[in-house]
Amino acid sequence: MKLYQALRNVDKFRTVFDFGGRDVAHWFPGHMAKGLKQMKANLKKVDCIIEIHDARIPLSGRNPVFQDTLDVRPHLLILNKMDLADLSNKQRILKKLEKEGVRNVLFTDCLKQRDINIKKLVPMVMEIIQSKQRFNREENTNYCLMVIGVPNVGKSSLINSMRRTNLKKGRATPVGGEPGITKAVLTRIKVCERPIMYLLDTPGVLPPKIESVETGMKLALCGNILDHLVGEDIIADYLLYSLNRLEKFSYVDKYELEEPCDNIQHVLKRIAAKLGKTQRVKAFTGVGNVTITIPNYTAAAYDFIRAFRKGELGQVMLD
Repeated sequence: MKLYQALRNVDKFRTVFDFGGRDVAHWFPGHMAKGLKQMKANLKKVDCIIEIHDARIPLSGRNPVFQDTLDVRPHLLILNKMDLADLSNKQRILKKLEKEGVRNVLFTDCLKQRDINIKKLVPMVMEIIQSKQRFNREENTNYCLMVIGVPNVGKSSLINSMRRTNLKKGRATPVGGEPGITKAVLTRIKVCERPIMYLLDTPGVLPPKIESVETGMKLALCGNILDHLVGEDIIADYLLYSLNRLEKFSYVDKYELEEPCDNIQHVLKRIAAKLGKTQRVKAFTGVGNVTITIPNYTAAAYDFIRAFRKGELGQVMLD
């Protein structure tokens, strides 16, 4: 779709999203609380904290509990899934992070077979470690890192990518497309030979209370909170609102719409028709029950969200 055609509708789009009084469900199951407790208990074995987060929301949703409880060790922030993020304003992001005290930042795409930035990781970590006192670990010739982050940001993918790059070995941890795949706490995995370096894998930990509904929606849209806790319909609507606000109109061509639209029901109806997603339901009439075929809005919403998460709707920066 030509940009000038799309921009004709900009003044019709919502400028704010109506959350309808919703509150994002608290998602802090037992393994999260247990995981955070064990992370703190094992800090004395750790030389550096590697926090990994989604590059599409670099300023939103990072767990503040990490800063309060784990900030006693050198820290590196990895913004993963950079292939899905619009990094045209990368310097603005780095400046904002620096104001928050985060100076060591690396962008990665851990699913890529050869990510050049992964090769920078070990030298960068060594430089960070050597700039600080190691205290009780001063005599150790090997190094131990702890990887932390909210669910489904690519912690396991990072470990596998480091092993692939530095050890020429395959997967050590399972990878999934939804939060909650890693539940084991502090699995010790070798990720480098020279120098000898181990990484403690940890489960994703969300804060007990998410700071705002909008932050929660961004986390949900990026797949960091299970969809059903928020609702596929509201996530899909927030996605449509975000794409229109950012003037990202590739969904129009993908789903063969006539023009950008701000009505989620209309968009989902079109997606369902294009993909053949329908369902048969009983309609009650005055002369008896009739079975009719209607669009499957839930299936359409799921496809819309999945397309965004796979990068099929273009690169996006939600912050």
